[in-house]
Amino acid sequence: RRALERDPERRWQTAADFRAALQAWLAPAPVDVEPAGARSASTGNGTLDFLLRRMRHKSDFPALSESVVRIQSVASSDVHNVSALSGEILKDVALTNKLLRLVNTANYSQASGGVSTVSRAVVLVGFSGIRNMAMSLVLLEHMHDKTQAAQLKEEFLRSLLAGMLASELGTSVPGSEEAYLGALFQNLGRLLTEYYFPEEARQVRGIVAGTGTAHEVPVNNSTASTRVLGLSFETLGLGVAKVWGLPATLQACMRAPTGEPPARSPNDPAEQLRWLTYTANQIADTLLRSEPEQAAAQVAIVAKRYARALGMTGARIEAASAAAQEKLAQVVEAMSLNVPKQSTANRLFVRPTPELDPATVREERLDVVLTATLPIHPTRTLKIEPPAAAITGASAATATAAPTVDACDVLTAGIQDVTNTLIENFKLNDVLRMILETMLRALAFRHVVFCLRDLKTGALTGRLGFGEGADAVAAAFKVPLKGATDLFSTVCGKGADVLIADTRAAHIASRLPAWYRQGVNAPSFLLLPVVLNGAPLALIYADSLNPGLALNDRELSLLRTLRNQAVMAFKQAI
Repeated sequence: RRALERDPERRWQTAADFRAALQAWLAPAPVDVEPAGARSASTGNGTLDFLLRRMRHKSDFPALSESVVRIQSVASSDVHNVSALSGEILKDVALTNKLLRLVNTANYSQASGGVSTVSRAVVLVGFSGIRNMAMSLVLLEHMHDKTQAAQLKEEFLRSLLAGMLASELGTSVPGSEEAYLGALFQNLGRLLTEYYFPEEARQVRGIVAGTGTAHEVPVNNSTASTRVLGLSFETLGLGVAKVWGLPATLQACMRAPTGEPPARSPNDPAEQLRWLTYTANQIADTLLRSEPEQAAAQVAIVAKRYARALGMTGARIEAASAAAQEKLAQVVEAMSLNVPKQSTANRLFVRPTPELDPATVREERLDVVLTATLPIHPTRTLKIEPPAAAITGASAATATAAPTVDACDVLTAGIQDVTNTLIENFKLNDVLRMILETMLRALAFRHVVFCLRDLKTGALTGRLGFGEGADAVAAAFKVPLKGATDLFSTVCGKGADVLIADTRAAHIASRLPAWYRQGVNAPSFLLLPVVLNGAPLALIYADSLNPGLALNDRELSLLRTLRNQAVMAFKQAI
């Protein structure tokens, strides 16, 4: 993928560099995943390297790795911000839609009218909250369409419940932002083994259950996985976590504590977090193993065992467990996960009324959730048809295309999202991100860029962008407002909305500035100037890969409304 990047600067600079990267991929350096001073697994790091190579040859694992690494690198960076995280999520349409559906469930949504943009979701739920959701949904996205789907779903939901419970319990623990992912990933090795090595996973389950042979003595998962794989589930998960570049605090959570629970909460915050995430997983395992009528009593036993180690009462842990189960039920509904009635995974959900059929209960809940929230529509590529008439110079005209209902729905939802934000104590950048994101999702633009007037130079410069390589595109924008006669300067000077259907037309190409031809050069684009007090203040730019970009009257009207909301946001901010 890097060799095929559109931007030459992002490709390998020499064939030798490319060759070295391929060699490093084929023969990766050994990964040290054991704690200092710990004894290595029976076959050492070579086993981990072998398993990682096997995973890399499975079609889903490279994509899974890339998604996790990208999201984690943005979330853990000191220089990246909400825009960067939103941009990474928006690169994946399926992930975007799943995340928005999840945010709009009752337990997450805090806004009337629903949430229809990732940018607003980040504002409402928080940076770490969206990071956590995105990471768990990335796992879900890649854990499907397998013959062992039922077992995978059970493992995923068990891990998800552990994460939600750790989040519920972690509100009073320092560094609790990592509690959700720490608990979710504590059994990453088990989940990956179930997906990529189903035969070995089945063998491990047989050993744990004591069904491997007639005289097999039941053992724990760590011993059984080491016996089958040559290393434990935990060591495998830690190895993958290190390859993904997950932070040290998160990797520490993934190491289960040993020995009896301490009589009091540890002073070390990292150790507190380890016991918290471990307890969450123990309760999730207990729910999965227990019959529904015995579940509450079994959870109470586990809660009592670990209460002092967490510095809280058993009742507090039991209440958090019930709340996490309710949240998981909503997630199952929002994600349309089909959990068969006979599946043991159903034990992870709270049953409001035991007499009711579980499927009926989920359907009734889903109706309530969908009625109370704004429907989120999938992004569709705008249908392109030849424009009815060429758009020339700085005249604003509309070329009629086939109606795109989904585009209008997404634009309308985005406008409502921005309106809800404008009546609150908002940050200007948050509103601008929502506007750009809405345009990108609704009409499948390639890039959407916001330019703002530079007080020193007086030119409009790119400040914010969404889409593939948007940072580089935004950096290219430098539109002078005085002394220039090119298309961009003229349009901004007149405050005219312009749709350029084909930049290859002679009368258009001759008016494109050199900086645009060299740095962007899209086949078609839309310009929406932002004028304040009669003077150009900013510019919204959107482009398409296809010549002949067409917008109908309704779409153009909604886009202008979004632009006007940007004007309103500036007025309120000033």
